[in-house]
Amino acid sequence: MKNTLEKIIQGHQETFEKTFVAGQYDVLDKMAHQIIRAFKDGRKILFCGNGGSASDCQHISAEFVGRFEKNRISLPAIALTSDIAALTAIGNDFGFDKVFSRQIEGLGQPGDILVVLSTSGRSPNILEAITQAKAKQILTLGFTGKDGGILKDAVDICFIAKSHKTTHIQEAHMAALHAICEIVETILFG
Repeated sequence: MKNTLEKIIQGHQETFEKTFVAGQYDVLDKMAHQIIRAFKDGRKILFCGNGGSASDCQHISAEFVGRFEKNRISLPAIALTSDIAALTAIGNDFGFDKVFSRQIEGLGQPGDILVVLSTSGRSPNILEAITQAKAKQILTLGFTGKDGGILKDAVDICFIAKSHKTTHIQEAHMAALHAICEIVETILFG
């Protein structure tokens, strides 16, 4: 069992070592500063993802609306994964591929930011969300893994976790998103 645990943890460490390199730090810095600008301009951040990534969207949205590490004003962020009535109504009436794009159509405004999480970079509902966001002049930030899939070229700025294993990709995404939260909070609130 000890050898198995060591191999598992080594896989996580290798993903972090391959992912968090100079070019990727530049990507995260650009993302953080785009989010800061949006908040300063009175805009909001929308998040979407499927499965574990849906939960990660809710987690990071809550970090902005509630707080990350500082007691400060609430920041406008919405996890499009949270409204069960909207998700099921849209899924039933328009199809699952539209569950996020339809919400963006109704809630998104020019100058907002859409953050999408897709470990494969190929989720149809995420790609539809990106298309809708671009139609509404919403900046798109992507978090993906593996080879980046279609998502890497569809979004405005993309962070790719260097792994083919979903769990490692999601962990790298969460570390990156937490880093962004800390940068945003530090710059906006000292």
